[in-house]
Amino acid sequence: MGYVRGEAKGQATLFPLSLDELVPAEHVCRVIEAFVSQLDLSVLGFSKAQPAATGRPAYDPADLLKLYLYGYLHQVRSSRRLEGECRRNVEVMWLLGRLVPDHKTIAEFRRGEGAALRAACGAFVRLLRAAGVVRAEWVAIDGSKFQAVASPTAVLWPEDLEAERRRLEQRASEYLTMLDAADAAEGSEEADQEAVRAALALLEQQQAQVAVGRARGEIDARQLHGQAGPAYNVQAAVDTAHGVIVAHEVTDEASDNRSLQPMAEAARAAVEAPTLNVLADAGYSNGVQAQALEDQGIVPHVPANRSGNTQGGGSLFDRSAFEYDATTDRYRCPGGAYLERRQRQSHRQRTMYAAQATDCGTCALRSQCTVGTRRFLTRHWHDEALLRMNARATPERMRLRSATVERPFAELKYRIFEKPRFLLRGRWGAGTEMTLAVLAYNLKQALRALGTAGMLACLASG
Repeated sequence: MGYVRGEAKGQATLFPLSLDELVPAEHVCRVIEAFVSQLDLSVLGFSKAQPAATGRPAYDPADLLKLYLYGYLHQVRSSRRLEGECRRNVEVMWLLGRLVPDHKTIAEFRRGEGAALRAACGAFVRLLRAAGVVRAEWVAIDGSKFQAVASPTAVLWPEDLEAERRRLEQRASEYLTMLDAADAAEGSEEADQEAVRAALALLEQQQAQVAVGRARGEIDARQLHGQAGPAYNVQAAVDTAHGVIVAHEVTDEASDNRSLQPMAEAARAAVEAPTLNVLADAGYSNGVQAQALEDQGIVPHVPANRSGNTQGGGSLFDRSAFEYDATTDRYRCPGGAYLERRQRQSHRQRTMYAAQATDCGTCALRSQCTVGTRRFLTRHWHDEALLRMNARATPERMRLRSATVERPFAELKYRIFEKPRFLLRGRWGAGTEMTLAVLAYNLKQALRALGTAGMLACLASG
């Protein structure tokens, strides 16, 4: 028996007469083509949506958008690799009509069309909302860390640049003093003066490089917990129906504590819903923002992140054992005494209450309440909102949260990005990249929900 053999390389072959015959009827390329074709690029803000009357013809932004969508769906984000796909990939040839833009043109499109790409991503969410894929009833919010493009050794932090600038200024001052002393001294060596002037010129060059570094450095990124180098905190709001990301943001926040309200508001604006239920973990516990969301008709379901009473080995009365009286603004302890208001802590948005030392000294429950001379309690200024938010965060809803929002980040990091690291510098550049990734991810989710035929029918009617 022999092997399975292919055709001889010199044998004549009759290929299909057109590229269209090489792309199946329900291929994802046809969905990309249909989606981009129904976009009004001028309204979305693409800079070259209308061709110029004079000069060399530009590439159609629709073609470059198709190329990037295909690339992000197949883990090809580099502009040079995308140029290579245009030369060898039959599917890309079909999408672009065999156009081969150079990598600089491809890269410039992504770098310069950030606002328009964000608008296109929002338009796709609205289309899925109209198709029923996004139901706009429940959304889950979470954040995840993505590495910035700069390495830990190459990043230029503002404080490092400032220290380097001061050091160079000090050295320049010393050289100028040496030159003045050499000019005043009799019989000074001309070679020494020339050496000092050469060193001074080198210092001026280094100062110019530091000034340029301030503009080029990854100064938007931060050293976040768990990351080896500078990184960004990517926030996402995901609809629970089919896992579509309805809103996202690239931030430099070290934690999620201040992101509940902006992400919830962005999600409601994206789906254009009058009300919304928002799920998040305890890292988003924020009484001020919870109250603000309730005032807008957005209902947060978030566990309140409260510190427990760890004194006495955790065996002392919890704050829940104390009854708050709103009319007198004080607490009643289990022993019947009262904790009066003592201090307002504006920086923490809370008020401190304290019992009388004489009451605690004679209380029979003192050993179960405090190890000090009297008991203290703190109350957040929006404690009622925290309690309501915490009561709504049932175990079933928290399971829905984790099942909804954790998978999209895994897909973004390892199925679209290939590895969780940006290619563009700065928060705006990273946000543009994340927008393309989210658009590609949402396209995959829509295909899972509707199928290729259903998606094509939806785009044809939309």
